[in-house]
Amino acid sequence: MSKIVILGAGISGHVAASHLRRKLSKEHEVVVVSPNSNYQWIPSNIWVGIGRMKSKEILFPLAPLYRKKNITFLQAKAVSFHPEGDIEEVKPYVLSEYVVGEKKGTQEKVTYDYLINATGPKLNFEATDGLIPGSNKTYSVCTYGHADHAWHGLNELIQDMKKGKKAKILIGTGHAKATCQGAAFEYILNVEQELRKHKVRDMAEVTWISNEYQLGDFGMDGMLLSYGGMTMKSSEMVEMIFEDRDIKWILGAGVDKIEDGVAHYENLDGEYKTESYDFAMLIPAFSGHGFKAFDKDNQDITNKLFKGFMIVDADYTSKTYEEWSVQDWPETYQNPYYKNIFAPGIAFAPPHAISKPRKSKNGTDISPAPPRTGMPSGITAKLVADNIIDSIKNGKESLDHKGSLGNMGAACIASAGYGLTQGSGVSITTYPIVPDYHKYPKTQGRQLGKTFGEIGLAGHWLKLALHYAFIYKAKMKPFWWLIPE
Repeated sequence: MSKIVILGAGISGHVAASHLRRKLSKEHEVVVVSPNSNYQWIPSNIWVGIGRMKSKEILFPLAPLYRKKNITFLQAKAVSFHPEGDIEEVKPYVLSEYVVGEKKGTQEKVTYDYLINATGPKLNFEATDGLIPGSNKTYSVCTYGHADHAWHGLNELIQDMKKGKKAKILIGTGHAKATCQGAAFEYILNVEQELRKHKVRDMAEVTWISNEYQLGDFGMDGMLLSYGGMTMKSSEMVEMIFEDRDIKWILGAGVDKIEDGVAHYENLDGEYKTESYDFAMLIPAFSGHGFKAFDKDNQDITNKLFKGFMIVDADYTSKTYEEWSVQDWPETYQNPYYKNIFAPGIAFAPPHAISKPRKSKNGTDISPAPPRTGMPSGITAKLVADNIIDSIKNGKESLDHKGSLGNMGAACIASAGYGLTQGSGVSITTYPIVPDYHKYPKTQGRQLGKTFGEIGLAGHWLKLALHYAFIYKAKMKPFWWLIPE
């Protein structure tokens, strides 16, 4: 019998647990350790943040589902990693601390045969002075709770605008090295459309602020894509959308301080500037959780497991941008020192950024961190689960399932406004996620036939359909596995 422990119940953790439980017999134990009681479909947070969905529509409680599916659920947080056990416990374990109930505050050694670290990122709001959701007129849509609060703040401002108040809205990234520009892009377009629906668009100045060098970078070095029968840069497509919506933009901006209604930032020219606002939604920096790891003698071995995020089968050699290669990216998400530990999704440490790194004239890094959310999180979690399943069934290590972001495509449906007849979506596919400039030198590192964009009502319908499909899949309803990651 094998015991597989999954840390985290987000997209990666839940996908891995679902496939493991479906494909392994009941003699094998699947355990999920997560401090969160609910599963949430994060891509729909933006609709909660504009009041078009209630948070209850994008989440469900984990405990009843896991109990029904014979998955052990511990509502606890990981504290430290002990991949060799210790002088009392011979098996490897994760020290975990319960966060609710009678056991709240107590710690337990959760042993394992295989460990999947799917803890995702820490939302590192404190990396930007004053960036606190709900304070200083700033909000977030990173969690359903944040998104509920964002809609409350936005709705209050809309009501003020209906009474004649002019307003400034600022949406984008809240740190010089933040990622998840895509979520902020969706939110600004949805907010702009809501202003029009409430007939207050003429009362608001809407501004995009980002650490991107160009519009449409999205932390992916931009894209050359097929669009409407022609070839277009992603920067041109986003500029077209923003100009059509009368959205202003500030680029190459590293926000470093937030005061009440004022964002302080440094730009790539080394200038220190401010932007005032009445409502802001700024994505924070993502970071690792600061976990420590110890060997059986209680000696610190954190550097074998973590460099911020978890170390996997990537090439972490320091290289210049010109030396970066798709071969640097991991394929199995296996830790090289402890072969029974894996880290799919956002939990793995990327070998480097995807976008070209840039510094201000003052030497400050201002460029996006690499995105790994959504579709790549699900795909990498499934392949990790499949490798563990094969290893258990074969009685020896099996790593036949591989998937690098350098040879993996992704589809993104960015909501541009909610509504069955008036909604809109920006549909973008890209292949590969990490550009391969050697294989595709003339098309910005990507295969043009598989990298394209479309804008329109059909995109909204598709995103809405995916919302319901993935909630169905996450609830493990009949034939859920037929829905791809």
